[in-house]
Amino acid sequence: MQVSTLDYIIIIVYLFAIAIFGKLSGGKQKTVKDYFIGSQEVPWWAISFSIVAAETSTLTFISIPGLAYLTNLNFLQLTFGYLIGRIIVAAFFLPAYYKGDLTTAYSYLEKRFGKKTRSLASVTFLFTRTASDGVRLFATAIPLYLMLDISPIVAIIIIAFVALLYTFTGGLKGVIWVDAIQMFIYIGGAILAAYYLMNNIPGDFSQIISLTEVSSKLSIINFGFDKGFVGLFSQPYTLLSGLIGGAFLSMSSHGTDQLVVQRLLAAKNLVESKKAIITSGVIIIFQFALFLFIGVLLFAYYGKLDIKSDEIFSKFIIEVLPSGVKGIIIAGLFAAALSTLAGSITSLSSSVMLDLYLPFQKNINDKKNLFISKSLTVFWAIMLIFSAFLFKESSKAVVEIALSIASFTYGGLLGTFLLGLSSKKVQQNQAIAGFISAIVVMSFIIVFKVVAWTWFVLIGVCVTLLVGNLLQMFSRKLSD
Repeated sequence: MQVSTLDYIIIIVYLFAIAIFGKLSGGKQKTVKDYFIGSQEVPWWAISFSIVAAETSTLTFISIPGLAYLTNLNFLQLTFGYLIGRIIVAAFFLPAYYKGDLTTAYSYLEKRFGKKTRSLASVTFLFTRTASDGVRLFATAIPLYLMLDISPIVAIIIIAFVALLYTFTGGLKGVIWVDAIQMFIYIGGAILAAYYLMNNIPGDFSQIISLTEVSSKLSIINFGFDKGFVGLFSQPYTLLSGLIGGAFLSMSSHGTDQLVVQRLLAAKNLVESKKAIITSGVIIIFQFALFLFIGVLLFAYYGKLDIKSDEIFSKFIIEVLPSGVKGIIIAGLFAAALSTLAGSITSLSSSVMLDLYLPFQKNINDKKNLFISKSLTVFWAIMLIFSAFLFKESSKAVVEIALSIASFTYGGLLGTFLLGLSSKKVQQNQAIAGFISAIVVMSFIIVFKVVAWTWFVLIGVCVTLLVGNLLQMFSRKLSD
């Protein structure tokens, strides 16, 4: 695999430049709120770009082309559900978050139910985010260890260290501005890769897509009726699971996950926060379409290869692209990687600090708390490295692993939020019982593979709402 000196220079200069930019754009932080919320002075469009970069970057660049290479464009159905979910979050969740001085997604739960609910939600987020972003970190390391011929472990440590540098010094504000820049860098790199793919495949565009095996991969809509009624729930990428499952997944990830909500709370006001989340949903559709189409082009170029799907795009970048272009696209890949990782580090540390530490402190010492916040940033970077090690032997597409992990607990979290928004009668213990019940039910569903992962969130929500409301009804009858 030939990587020239020019490629290495481009990559190294980019990594240094982005670390410096993150530090400078973050400014000087004096309080925990400055460090984790960016003093609520970030423009909505920067937040929107940051959300897109943080939520899909690594998965999009590495795994989505590989998924289309193996299958087709059916995954795109999920993105329409993603947009629907964000519109619902903008209409119902964000107004609740902007009532009062809320600092995390889970501070709403304390306001509505109590401290125990907030702590439970925060701890659940910590475990889920660490596991799912450990998968993302490993995916990011794939092209680096292929390019440098080093072990996956060393590659993982290098990437985590660079992300930690500007997250530690720039705080959330620095992370958001870096993400906004990096979104354009990795999308530009993807467009450049698609251009070279088109020019390296024999024939013009119409000849390429007319090939029988290639044209079959251009299928977007899958109604799922070919496998009967059961097929609607056993297949992950059908129109129904895409619109409904995608909407609930997006409602949970963008309405209850601190990784995204932290950014939305950094906006100047509610209107700007709504603009940010809805715009991100529109961008996501076009972004996924681009990377899925790259997967189809990779199939047209290579045909069927005996290789992990998550390595196919990296293989093309390293083996085929010319010197200089290769460096630019790998830099774009790192942009995709760093944005997700930095967001994960700062959201994990902010949740511990704002949800699990500060609520139980009587005296506020800004200097001490800022030091603890930065120490937590280092701690969670290390934890994500260890999490990534656990997934380095997996043969499954990392995008499906990461989304499956997140979907496992998202249903309970979203259901708890919906209990708080929809009913003023449900109390804290009833909400917690509903949440725990959802986790138990999801454990059985995952072990026995009852339905596809795209339905996990909806099932978790239904269980939480059902148990919480039933307990409230029983409690009321007993008191009567």
